Amino acid sequence: MEEKDEQPRGIDAQEEKKREIDLNVLFPEKGYDLNRLFPDGETKKLLYELRRNKRDIDRFIRSLHVEEE
Repeated sequence: MEEKDEQPRGIDAQEEKKREIDLNVLFPEKGYDLNRLFPDGETKKLLYELRRNKRDIDRFIRSLHVEEE
């Protein structure tokens, strides 16, 4: 029974993380409410991952420029 009790907690933690994603904070340059435009949690997660991947790629490119000099 203990295993069954742990599963709902894991699901609640995942849903809590989805609710934490605020697209307006991730993309402050936009002039409209992105959270209202994209209410789906999966879409918010996708946009969050996209932003994170872009940041990682930009960081990698900057490190290449430093090594060239």
